Amino acid sequence: MVGSFGIGLTVSFLLLTFEISSQFFMGWKQSLVEVEKYKAENAQAQLQNLKDQINPHFLFNNLSVLSSLVYKNQDKAVDFINQLSKVYRYLLDSKTNELVTLREELHFLDSYFYLLKIRFDEGLHFQIEIADGHMNLQIPPMTLQMLVENAIKHNEVSSAFPLTISLRSSGNALVVANNLQKRMPTEASSKTGLKNITDRYRFLSDREVLVVENENSFEITIPLIDPV
Repeated sequence: MVGSFGIGLTVSFLLLTFEISSQFFMGWKQSLVEVEKYKAENAQAQLQNLKDQINPHFLFNNLSVLSSLVYKNQDKAVDFINQLSKVYRYLLDSKTNELVTLREELHFLDSYFYLLKIRFDEGLHFQIEIADGHMNLQIPPMTLQMLVENAIKHNEVSSAFPLTISLRSSGNALVVANNLQKRMPTEASSKTGLKNITDRYRFLSDREVLVVENENSFEITIPLIDPV
């Protein structure tokens, strides 16, 4: 009798232990799922915040150019507005995309280059050498615009000292380079644009953005990402 009672008590204890352990394991597993979900949502929120930082700065620069053109050359102002509308169409279309194809980004860049050529004329030149096989690889939207804008911001751009910006494919990466002719006096740099690009790539790729500066040139290598 006592033996049967002891066996029953032991079985009940084991069943209770198993039940508690099972509930603990399920709770622990659910906690891990919630933690990973929080990490994913937090990462997505940070990525969206980085993307949102682009628009105000870009808008301010182009409205400043447009306001000047309206008084100086109305025909160019009309052309500028037409190309600016294409640029903003791309901005709106790519707003929810983490990545776009290099082909899409370069098509957008054509309109952006047009805006810059109106502003700088013979003071600014572009060279593009990209293999067709790289066109369907991907980059974060507006990356090239920020790199071009960064080069213009920190360098002399004039007919006497033309700035040349080149884009070329190299392996599974894109190299954006310019001749170095820093503005005088040198403008203090917050490096916001480069930091934005670097931070976005940390979310999207395990490959780093590389920056190389020497006496004559400034060069940035950004990874091209294979489509999923």
